[in-house]
Amino acid sequence: MSRIRLLSETVASQVAAGEVVERPASVVKELVENSIDAGARKIDILIRRGGISLVRVIDDGSGMDRDDALLSLERHATSKIRSASDLEAIGTLGFRGEALPSIASVSRFRLTTREAEAVAGTEILVNGGKIETVREGGEAPGTQVEARSLFYNLPARRKFLRSENTESRNIEHQIHLQAIGHPQIAFTFVRDERTVLQLPATASLGHRIRDLFGNELLERLLEVNEEASSAIAIRGLIGRAGVSRQTRDQQLFFVNGRAIESPVLSAALREGYHTALMKGQYPITFLFLEIDPAAVDVNVHPAKREVRFRDPNSVREAVVRSIQRALDSNRETWQEQFRGPAPAAGGTTSVSSELVSSGIEGRDRARPSTFAPPFPAPVTGDPTLGTAVSDHGYSALPADASTRTGNAQQFQIIGVLNKLYILMENAGGLVLVDQHAAHERILFEELRRRMEEQGVPTQRLLIPQTFDLPPRDTDWIERNMSILQKMGIGIEAFGPNTFKIDSLPAFLNTSDPVRFMQRVIDDLKSSSASSSPMRLGEEMIAKTVCRHAVKANDPLRFLEIEKLIQDLLACDLPYCCPHGRPTMIQISLTELEKKFGRKV
Repeated sequence: MSRIRLLSETVASQVAAGEVVERPASVVKELVENSIDAGARKIDILIRRGGISLVRVIDDGSGMDRDDALLSLERHATSKIRSASDLEAIGTLGFRGEALPSIASVSRFRLTTREAEAVAGTEILVNGGKIETVREGGEAPGTQVEARSLFYNLPARRKFLRSENTESRNIEHQIHLQAIGHPQIAFTFVRDERTVLQLPATASLGHRIRDLFGNELLERLLEVNEEASSAIAIRGLIGRAGVSRQTRDQQLFFVNGRAIESPVLSAALREGYHTALMKGQYPITFLFLEIDPAAVDVNVHPAKREVRFRDPNSVREAVVRSIQRALDSNRETWQEQFRGPAPAAGGTTSVSSELVSSGIEGRDRARPSTFAPPFPAPVTGDPTLGTAVSDHGYSALPADASTRTGNAQQFQIIGVLNKLYILMENAGGLVLVDQHAAHERILFEELRRRMEEQGVPTQRLLIPQTFDLPPRDTDWIERNMSILQKMGIGIEAFGPNTFKIDSLPAFLNTSDPVRFMQRVIDDLKSSSASSSPMRLGEEMIAKTVCRHAVKANDPLRFLEIEKLIQDLLACDLPYCCPHGRPTMIQISLTELEKKFGRKV
């Protein structure tokens, strides 16, 4: 007796629906994507009881005639592609022709649609995958889809749904994704007869972010707009250095308008923010990639959440560069926050050193050196000022130099709070600079730059170590052998999938070179080709400079504070220390006025 049986059409439809319709949010996603593909300019979403009782999506798109409306309920019927070759360059959000029949097979389904020029539309009622009624309808041009009693005919599936509130939140998140990805479309979301979202069509992504998250978040974002190549364009908004979250909830990627999850893009984002984020933090990101559809495969996941890039390395490099340039573009604006108003007539500083000295301890008091970096610090002061190296490696001006010769940087230094925070005034209000974090950043970049130029000191192992690696890691090491050697690792092939290490960087302290190499491989795989050759030693450099940077309770003289701020402004990434902590914070005049009751 044969044990293999052909499933009925109804059972086969319900099984296939499990891949497309996971929960009510999946229904909303598929229906909204169809509306977007139909050219809708306004989309209304209504749900009841978390979408379990009712999901209704109404759009003003192109609509369908009677024949197309009936055909749309057949499996794998679609207007998006014609042949297998079309799968190589998909330019629409939907393309499989599975959404409508899958939704109709697990709900009480109603479809009404009308083309703009048609006198009457079409209404189709479906119950559990079986068409019950087809008649003329009088709805407005566009398409309206209702799915009631979701999974009513699959009780085993229905009982795995979460609470109504949880399902509603998932639907709202899905609408957020579509609204951010398509700001030119107006969205309305009604939950249990209460309007939750009413988003008008906007001209830019920034306006949509403001409508969803408020102006406060928008002001903390940087614009990314870069033509990485003829095949890749990257745009969007990213958080400034130090603006982050503890989860990836606001780390959103869109490829050709499609919201996706991508380990390649997540690693590139982390690399672009290198040393600008604290461990365990994730940047706020609304990043859009416009890429040749032939260079990305979206047909790799049932729900189309993941994509596969034809050349992931070039995509990763493009994202890293765009993030780094966006952070760098904010540097001049950030530097302006330290500049006070132009000096008064006569060329005096905006705040005299006599006024500042009252808030700075030990201004003229000599003290023992507390900074002894592992390499001699070069004199970086302006040679025209006759500089001399002070205790902390700063170039101190002569004692009688209480005026400046130019207007390039006029620091309004007020004093030092708790022997740690430098207080400064700018046009926006009060600026607090963490002297330890600022000095860490200065020493980190200086030491890393010097080691790149002079080479990495190495220490030979008493007994060379050999280790085996999986084939993929072996291939990676063989392709990057020169980079590892430049980083101070003496490594060479020692047989198939086997390598020998005979030296390591002198500043590393490890008792297990093999385990260390595995960690190196994992770290460097996610780095970009333009990364510093000292990437391997950056963690040790950061620990080293942390020990040698000025600490809390280390009193600084006025001229040393000035030099500290000057050196910080000259850094490549002055916003934060090597551990990702901010070097400064701004307290606006508006905040101060609210604290004192001058403003509500």
